[in-house]
Amino acid sequence: MDLANLSVLLVWGAATALAVALIAFAVDLSRLSGAKVDARDAARGREQVTVGAGGAEPGLPYGPDGGTDTGTAAPGAVNRKLAGIGMSVTWLAAALLLVAIVLRGVAAGRAPWANMYEFALVGTFVAVAVFVGVNTRRDVRFLGAFVTGLGVLFLVLAQQQFFVAAMGVQPALQKYWLVIHVGVAICATGIFTVAFVTSVLQLLRDGRDNGSPLLGSRHWGWLDHTPAPSALESLSFRLNSVAFVLWTFTLIGGAIWAEDAWGRYWGWDPKEVWSFIVWVVYAAYLHARTTRGWSGTRAAWFVVAGYACVLFNFTGVNLIFNGKHSYSGL
Repeated sequence: MDLANLSVLLVWGAATALAVALIAFAVDLSRLSGAKVDARDAARGREQVTVGAGGAEPGLPYGPDGGTDTGTAAPGAVNRKLAGIGMSVTWLAAALLLVAIVLRGVAAGRAPWANMYEFALVGTFVAVAVFVGVNTRRDVRFLGAFVTGLGVLFLVLAQQQFFVAAMGVQPALQKYWLVIHVGVAICATGIFTVAFVTSVLQLLRDGRDNGSPLLGSRHWGWLDHTPAPSALESLSFRLNSVAFVLWTFTLIGGAIWAEDAWGRYWGWDPKEVWSFIVWVVYAAYLHARTTRGWSGTRAAWFVVAGYACVLFNFTGVNLIFNGKHSYSGL
């Protein structure tokens, strides 16, 4: 078996591992929803319990500020063993996907991110890596079902719709900018993905806290075990800030590469235009939140709109419009 085919098998292995992790995380959330005794009420009802400033309430999976739990189990608290299994399998998926990407690059004899198929693989890996990396510093297992679910979706779409054989690239792409420009763009996209998931969860939690008839039902009870909307918003803002810096460099690097390859810095190519639109939306979000006081659901919806632009830039622009990026699928 050659390296390219082995890479494909490993991608399927990573997708399978992510699907297993998705099930583990989903069942964990289901158990939180179906808990007969609410962990928060149980913790508050315990005698002689004091909550330290900024600390986690005993028995809660996550502290009120979104930090890790204290490890103290309150009566009626739900066992989080399945969440731990989900994290372990997610680590395995990340390892399998990383090996698959490396083998793809070796088989093609270049950086493994020169087309939509490879962009999807590496972007998924970055998103998963960011998730497990952040989890080493604070407990974000509540994001697990959503990040792994998107990971499975992206990998299956990549295999079924975007797959191309491993081969060389057009002369215009045979530059070190393929490694820098596209590599940075993929990293930004992966971080944007995790930030998007965080903002969606923020909207769900905010809706439940504000008495939404749908989100207030027992089936959404797991939302009570997630950080407060303000903590989720803070995490999303930090992730988007990092991704925005990377996306800014993506635009700058793309302009320099365009001048070298095509003799102009800007040519209103569809990919260039939509990359700039993505930058404008996230710039507006960061500006509105830091200087205009936009917060809460308004900021979260801004993030959702920005990520929709990211997805359209990757899929719609490549599949609908013709431009100088069309031959590369980027």
